[in-house]
Amino acid sequence: MEVRSTYKYARISPFKVREVTREIQGLPVSAALDLLAFTPKKAAFLIGKTLKSAIANAENNANLKPDGLVVKEATVGEGPTLKRIMARARGSASRILKRTSHIRIVLSDDIPIETREQRKAKRQAEKRAAKKEIANKATEGAATAPEEKSAKPKRIAKTKK
Repeated sequence: MEVRSTYKYARISPFKVREVTREIQGLPVSAALDLLAFTPKKAAFLIGKTLKSAIANAENNANLKPDGLVVKEATVGEGPTLKRIMARARGSASRILKRTSHIRIVLSDDIPIETREQRKAKRQAEKRAAKKEIANKATEGAATAPEEKSAKPKRIAKTKK
């Protein structure tokens, strides 16, 4: 079952919030809360509020236990931008864009928990497999290479007159 929580019109740029939401995706709720508690960013505080709200929704509305919940999805959308003006030289003005964002967190209880270490090990295994494949192609190519070299005509050096 899925449980959602949304923080609308958060006064922070979506770019800054996405950096933190990428870190908590796929983590168990307890690990995500720990990570957010020790991340020294404003975005971590706002995402923590939203995550705690999602946990409360799961407990009260869906009767789920927070121990088995996983952050299935943590997305950040762009909210309305506040446009302000700052005075500049010679009577001109420049625009200041104060961006807002909508933080949406989805918790689920039916996703297998995959830790960062497991994801890292999986990527390393894929890299090793790719290297072996390249090495196999290179050895096959080396066996056919001498035949190709004999087919090429030789260049004749030009002499000065």
